[in-house]
Amino acid sequence: MKVTLRQRTKNGKVSLYLDYYDKGKRKLEYLRLYLIDKPRTPEERSFNKKTLQLGESIRSKRQLELQNGIYGFQDTEKINSLFLTYFELLAEKRRDSDGNYGNWLSALKHMKNWEKSNVRFADIDREWLEDLKYYFVHEAKTKQGRALSNNSCVSYFNKVKAALKEAAKDGIILRNPAEDVDGIKEAETKREFLTLEELKSAATAYCEIEVLKNAFIFSALTGLRFSDIEKLTWGEIQYSKENGNYIRFKQKKTKGQETLPIAEDALKYMGERKEGNEKVFKDLTYSDYNNAKIREWMIRAKVEKHITFHCARHTYATLQLTLGTDIYTVSKLLGHKSLKTTEVYAKIIDEKKIEAANRIKL
Repeated sequence: MKVTLRQRTKNGKVSLYLDYYDKGKRKLEYLRLYLIDKPRTPEERSFNKKTLQLGESIRSKRQLELQNGIYGFQDTEKINSLFLTYFELLAEKRRDSDGNYGNWLSALKHMKNWEKSNVRFADIDREWLEDLKYYFVHEAKTKQGRALSNNSCVSYFNKVKAALKEAAKDGIILRNPAEDVDGIKEAETKREFLTLEELKSAATAYCEIEVLKNAFIFSALTGLRFSDIEKLTWGEIQYSKENGNYIRFKQKKTKGQETLPIAEDALKYMGERKEGNEKVFKDLTYSDYNNAKIREWMIRAKVEKHITFHCARHTYATLQLTLGTDIYTVSKLLGHKSLKTTEVYAKIIDEKKIEAANRIKL
């Protein structure tokens, strides 16, 4: 059982790949390592030498893995167990996680509809994962018979990659085949938000579900996510002479501990203070029904945009930047770990400025 490091030249690039047989099946594993074709300088020759050394290191590792069995010495019962059974167990572990549990279940449902889903861990390789990507993007359908959205495809495939990563941690596989496979590329989505005038209009318009309206406006004035607003208790609302009213809470998404000042205008949407363990926005839920009620509310407010609850957080970010708050402060207020996440909103503001400038015509 020999693993050979080979080279293939295409479009002026020399690609390194491994050529070997596994369980009687020929495998070509491209390493995404490239040599400079016909190196001329000492630097180029040195680069090629180091790249070849790296390729040889990977070849030796793969040779050892194959000699030891399927990705190492393993419990044959585990490696021959069904991936979907394990995936379902991981989904159940996330039952108490709001949107995340639903995403795992949806990914599971779509995989069960795929003809190649009844697979053992031992049979999962790069080819199977690439086929699964193709299925999500081109073949999987919603209940209404429509193709999956890009966001859904990205989310579902990421869940599969996460499951395989966890399987490696659990010792079911000693090497994660998903490491060799790119995720599905995210399409740039439009982040809808309300202007200040639209937010004021929404604040005065009637909404059938009062707690939904209060929570939405509160999110637009504080930048809090739905998941953090839904679980917000009165015990997390604090006050000091130096800082005024503020929230001391743990972000559900990032698990980070945050301190967030509460704007004066936001206080009135919280209602009367209650016991510390009581929720501020009692009976607030996320559902398609509530999103429909938000759309009805926006129609009454004369807002001609597709607005969901998450748009309230987008509104907060864009209004802060529009009104002159620097991007570093906005990033901290939103609880972003990376400034790159916040820069998406800055790009929106720049686009709006260009749009406004182009309105003046001679």
